[in-house]
Amino acid sequence: MLWKRCRSYWTGTETYEALKVYIDRNFDGLREAVIEMLGNGRCKVDTSTSQNDMTNFKTRDDVLTLLIHLGYLGFDEKSGETFIPNQEIEQEFLRAIKVSGWDGLYQALNRSEELLERTLALDGEAVAKGMEAIHSETASLLKYSDENSLTCTILMAYYSAKKFYMNPIMELPSGKGLADVVYLPRRGTDCPALVVELKWNRSAAGAVAQIKDREYASWIREYTGDILLIGINYNQKEKKHTCVIETWRKNES
Repeated sequence: MLWKRCRSYWTGTETYEALKVYIDRNFDGLREAVIEMLGNGRCKVDTSTSQNDMTNFKTRDDVLTLLIHLGYLGFDEKSGETFIPNQEIEQEFLRAIKVSGWDGLYQALNRSEELLERTLALDGEAVAKGMEAIHSETASLLKYSDENSLTCTILMAYYSAKKFYMNPIMELPSGKGLADVVYLPRRGTDCPALVVELKWNRSAAGAVAQIKDREYASWIREYTGDILLIGINYNQKEKKHTCVIETWRKNES
C-alpha cells in the first residue's frame, strides 16, 4: 500500500490445488452449485450439518460449509446462501475446474461472450445453437434431468454478463408469478434488462407469451429502458433448444 501498487495476494497464500481437492467431491449436486455461483448466482446451504473438520464429508452442504470456513466462499446469514465473494477467488475456481477436467465447462464459459452478443442482437436462432453447444460440452456435468440443470446452463451461457449486469435474480416475484432468471443492468451501462423464462418439452414462444401474460416485466419497468423477453425451451426427445427473443419497451402497457 505504501508503494501504491495493489496485487492479488491469493496466489501467495493458497493455490488452486487445495480448492480442487474439495470441489472434486461431487456430492449430490456440488458441481451444479459451483456452476451456479460462477454464473454470479447464489446457493442455499445448511451449515448446521457440518462436522467442522476437514476429513468427514457426507453431503454437498458439508463441502460448501468447509469452503466458507476456508474463505473460498462468502455466506449471507440472513438468506442462508453462499456465493463466490470476489473476482480473485473466482479465478481460483476456474483454475481448479480447468485442472480437474470438468468436461467442457471451461469451453462453455468461454462461449458466453458471443452468446450474450447474439442475445442483445435478438438472434434467437444463434442463441439456441449456442445453448446446444454448451449442453453438448457439459452433458457429463449436468444430467439434464430437470429444469434446474437448464437453469445452470443459462448461468453458464450468460457468464460474461457480469461485466454489464448485476447478479442474476432467480425466481423473481413479479406480476402474477415468478420470473425464472432476471438480469438487471449495472448503472452507467446502456444494456437492456433480461427476463428469461425456461421451458422443458414445451415451446420458446410459449415461454415469451407467459412472460407477457403474467406481467413478469412489470416489476422492473420503472427502473430500466428496454427489456428483452427471452424464452428458451429444451426438447428432451429431440435434444434441441429453441429460443425466442422480443423487445418490450417500458411505455408498452
